[in-house]
Amino acid sequence: MHYFTRILLLTASLLAATPALSAGRDFEQCRQFFPNGTPPVILHQEELKPRALCFSGFAVLHSGKSHTPVYVAERLTKQALLASQDIPRSNLFFEEARLPQAERSQLDDYRGSEFDRGHMVPAGDMGTLESKDQSFSLANTIPQNPENNRNAWRKIEADTRKYAMRASGDVYVITGPVFDGIPPAIGANRVWVPQHLFKLVYDPSKNKAWAHWLENTDQARVGKPISYAELVRRTGIEFLPGYNGD
Repeated sequence: MHYFTRILLLTASLLAATPALSAGRDFEQCRQFFPNGTPPVILHQEELKPRALCFSGFAVLHSGKSHTPVYVAERLTKQALLASQDIPRSNLFFEEARLPQAERSQLDDYRGSEFDRGHMVPAGDMGTLESKDQSFSLANTIPQNPENNRNAWRKIEADTRKYAMRASGDVYVITGPVFDGIPPAIGANRVWVPQHLFKLVYDPSKNKAWAHWLENTDQARVGKPISYAELVRRTGIEFLPGYNGD
């Protein structure tokens, strides 16, 4: 199937089958992507202009204020990761039509900027053609420094997949940007550029959680993961409500 036709069909299916969910109905159609079916807890969430979006392979809490995800959540399975290796990438990013025009980023925002359209849920995690195509929604991207996206962050994504392949069961992953102070912005829609990125990994079989924390710079290098408690302290978000592990 021609890639352009794939995107048209994908957009139509999203609009028809999965309307944008209000913050008052958080992820009721896709709670399988969260441990125990419980989304993260964010104080003063209304300030973010949040909208919960369900995709076939992941969930996004999108901010109409930053025009980026607040976080994206996925459930990694060995079956999906193996299947993903044989599914081609479309590499066709598209604007998220389920979001109001004033709240979403657009393709033009990235054109001429120095930033990549950085996936939060990577295409390489997606085990179906539909979910891999959906990962190119701009609701799943942030402005990311190119060398960061293609090297250090790519290694974190690959290492996470390797861990999921070795794990005894499914692994939950929550990924997102972190904005410090008044962030820079790109494009006519003023899409915020994050200073840091995080990727939280939770293995229920071991009741263990840890997070990768990376500066959004081309000079950033992958360091030792931080604890779940430290991630909560830095972000102010309780990603795993009720978690009592290390």
